[in-house]
Amino acid sequence: MKEMDSGTLLHAEGLTKYFPVSKSPFSRTKQYVHAVDGISFSVPKGGSLGLVGESGSGKTTTAKLVAKLLEPTAGTLTLAGGNGPEIVAGLKGKSLKDFRRRVQMIFQDPYESMNPRRTIFDTVAEPLAVQGLGTADQRRDEVSEMLTLVGLTPPSAFLFRYPHELSGGQRQRAAIARALILRPSLVVADEPTSMLDVSTRSAIIRLMLDLAEEMDIGYLYITHDLAVARYMCQEIAVMYLGKIVEIAETEELLGNPQHPYTRALIGAVPLPDPAAKREEVEIKGSVSSPVDPAPRCRFYDRCPIAAEICEISDHPPLEEVGPKHLVACYRV
Repeated sequence: MKEMDSGTLLHAEGLTKYFPVSKSPFSRTKQYVHAVDGISFSVPKGGSLGLVGESGSGKTTTAKLVAKLLEPTAGTLTLAGGNGPEIVAGLKGKSLKDFRRRVQMIFQDPYESMNPRRTIFDTVAEPLAVQGLGTADQRRDEVSEMLTLVGLTPPSAFLFRYPHELSGGQRQRAAIARALILRPSLVVADEPTSMLDVSTRSAIIRLMLDLAEEMDIGYLYITHDLAVARYMCQEIAVMYLGKIVEIAETEELLGNPQHPYTRALIGAVPLPDPAAKREEVEIKGSVSSPVDPAPRCRFYDRCPIAAEICEISDHPPLEEVGPKHLVACYRV
């Protein structure tokens, strides 16, 4: 993977998160869920990287690691700042508060990510209060401006309403306003449209793209929907069972997938033309257990092209098969 350069906003190197589990309440032997296992990726300044994969692949854990809601077991995160790249590790107190000004998160469920006892003003203004920014009047003006930016107009009609008084799309717009109120440089978006209906989803995606351009924001966009990733992201990384198995620019990956798992994901997307045909990739079984997995390729048990080298070797490293196109597979 590339090192941190002037065009990179965030770089993760060898990012790892294991969760301990016990065989039984009386066992001293611990096993570990390898939720995220040595992944590396970069988010460009003012751009977006999509992290895709099925449930259980480690996408949300990665999002929480980047947003510092979880501390990694190993690996480093480097974030661009005013004084150059800064390795982010073990932040506490003021340094963590400063980090929160630069990195914010939009959660998946607008119904659960807001306190039902707090008004929209209280919710959106809370980051300003935590950071000690502005007077009460200045915060109200700032919140009103942000609500206008996200399409909740007139803001006076929303400031003192409660979350249950808003539709799902309006709630997610308020959640976006809360994430952007500090003018962060990076937003981690964990499937922010998956709980919304189709018409609302497209409006929220368009809003996020417009705000990214207007406010020069980079996105780490977590999704299981390749159509959304294609619309939102310049690059896509495909995750499977804690590993990144393929990374490429969006159109390159969707038009020329190399890893058998990526091909299977694309093959599962319905085509709007009933007469159109697409090559089907048959994968076997279901997702393997993430508890202390074998060191071999994580996709081995389901792979239609697996060979002996895949069984006896460690999980393959990401290697370049084309310009900015990396694949972790011995058979490609």
